[in-house]
Amino acid sequence: QVQLVESGGGLVQAGGSLRLSCAASQRTFRNYAMGWFRQAPQKEREFVAAVTRSGGTTYYADSVKGRFSISRDNAKNTVYLQMNSLKPEDTAIYYCAADTFYTGTESWRYDYWGQGTQVTVSS
Repeated sequence: QVQLVESGGGLVQAGGSLRLSCAASQRTFRNYAMGWFRQAPQKEREFVAAVTRSGGTTYYADSVKGRFSISRDNAKNTVYLQMNSLKPEDTAIYYCAADTFYTGTESWRYDYWGQGTQVTVSS
């Protein structure tokens, strides 16, 4: 079982940037595909980005393509989400998720979740 801890959230003005980090507890981190999801108030959790175990392939929601970038450092057991050109509609709690086999957009298929980190973008 892997434990995930997100950090890096905060308050930023529209157009600004933030980098989220998600640290995993296990040294077998490289065996997990990783995803980022977000949930805004009164909305369902939605897919943001995902990366395969090797880091060789990434996936993005259309709403963040060209602005967000997911990456991972298997030596540090950490996955990152670089968020640029932030918009007020990016305001949400951001969660990282891990799964041994699945890399994709369906949240229910990820087995492990962090506690989330709040991102607030002011206009």
